[in-house]
Amino acid sequence: MCFVHVLDTDRRVLTLTGATPPYDAVVGRVTLAVGEGLTGWVAANGRPAVLIDDKRADPRYRYISELQGERYTSMASVPMTSRPGALVGVLNVHTVERRVFGGADVRLLSSIGSLVAGAIVSARLHRRVAEREQARERFAERIVALQEGERRRLAAEIHDGISQRIVGLAFYLSAAADAVATDATFAAQQIAAARLLAREALDETRVAIAGLRPPVLDDLGLGASIASLRRSVPDVDVDVDVDVAPGALAEHVETALYRIAQEALQNVAKHAGAEHVSVTLRAAGTDAVELRVGDDGRGFALDDRPGAARVSYGLSGMRERAELISGTLRVQSRPGAGTTIIVRVPVIQAAGSSSRE
Repeated sequence: MCFVHVLDTDRRVLTLTGATPPYDAVVGRVTLAVGEGLTGWVAANGRPAVLIDDKRADPRYRYISELQGERYTSMASVPMTSRPGALVGVLNVHTVERRVFGGADVRLLSSIGSLVAGAIVSARLHRRVAEREQARERFAERIVALQEGERRRLAAEIHDGISQRIVGLAFYLSAAADAVATDATFAAQQIAAARLLAREALDETRVAIAGLRPPVLDDLGLGASIASLRRSVPDVDVDVDVDVAPGALAEHVETALYRIAQEALQNVAKHAGAEHVSVTLRAAGTDAVELRVGDDGRGFALDDRPGAARVSYGLSGMRERAELISGTLRVQSRPGAGTTIIVRVPVIQAAGSSSRE
């Protein structure tokens, strides 16, 4: 009988990944810690081990009921390495009849183990490439979806707001032009209405532009822009602490962090029932920046169990913005203890790679 135990990526646990039938039925269900049993000993020490008789007398041996070790007399266990020192797993061979595994047997099994290890490493690399390709495709899909969503939003704002006001503006100006020679009072009323529509159209144009990139980021910088968000939660005490050098972050990263902070504060205003909010943005070591938005509100239960009710509060949108700048978003919350949103962005993504003019 042959058993292949593969070491996990954390190099802590060996999992039965291949087995001679009928033991293939328990593949994936048998695990051993490194150092546990003879298999774990081989993994920990990187050396082969052979048991000829009375396995249970060896203190390294561990009986595993699923593998029915009582049916077999002798065993050889060898490390599977893809290259010297690169342990991938452990290969075990068991025999019903008593067998003395000699040096040639151990060398042969070690060679077979190296071949198996090479195949496992190749499969892992192939899987990682496939996963990265799938992640790249999902990333591209999210980019396109966000772009199309922004375009639809902007088109709706222009169609329903700005364009309608411009049509009304043209109507009032036309009426004023027709009446200016015969009814100056009426013409003046039409011009006044046209001026009001012009101001409203200008305001809506500014809102539409701000939806693409907030002008406050260019005018004041990220720190002052985040500080200006205090006005979005007028009934809550907001502390802002930004310790990131101006120009240190790329424009798209600044925009994403500003939007996340903005949405997080809007969530506080709508749902948290908080009295105090703390917003911080600072370096996290040498390789990342971190945005934290924490409140002392009612909080909620974090439950990741399948089918469990989840409190969204716009978290999916914020998480998606974070992922689009190669960042991560975590939530810390529990009922009665407030909520903290933590966004971490790698410096390699935050470095000023975009042009600034």
